[in-house]
Amino acid sequence: MKQLLVIAGLVTGMFAVSTANAQAPNQPALNYNYAELRFVDVDVAGGDGFRLGGSYELNNNWLIVGSLTTLDFNNDVDTFTIDIGAGFVWPWQKDWDLVGTVRFLNTDVDTPFGSDDDSGVGLSGGVRGLITPEFEVRGAVNHVTVGDNDTFIELAGDYYFTPQFAAGLSVDVAGDADTFTIGARWFFR
Repeated sequence: MKQLLVIAGLVTGMFAVSTANAQAPNQPALNYNYAELRFVDVDVAGGDGFRLGGSYELNNNWLIVGSLTTLDFNNDVDTFTIDIGAGFVWPWQKDWDLVGTVRFLNTDVDTPFGSDDDSGVGLSGGVRGLITPEFEVRGAVNHVTVGDNDTFIELAGDYYFTPQFAAGLSVDVAGDADTFTIGARWFFR
């Protein structure tokens, strides 16, 4: 419960900062219409796999977000997670946006002893911006209620080879497991 209050406070604080410091027009500074494919490496039990995800910007800074993630672990455990949700982008400064999302998650787990599934909610609040016109950085605090509740910090960076194609790395540092990804985004706006 404390973690949920911390995340709610962060999202509220980001809204207050964006309202007080908004120097950009009401449109997001960055493109939120993309599809991405990422290789995912989990530091627990040799887990790795792939994530196919995306985002689509609706009118008035609202987003639809979602992803499919499949992971295989060395102990013959496989997981498949689907998430879908919505988000909002607060233009903050030139080339910088504050982003919040809420997602519904469902994870199926297959083991040699049977299978199970669990559903929950994911909350995220963070910042996304350009250090240079070719280099984007992201940071967020995320909380998920699937399995054991967990809160993690995400740090990421992408290099834009063209305005429509970027590739980069991300690291999620959490209480239960740390995750590293490498992948690419295709922007279709």
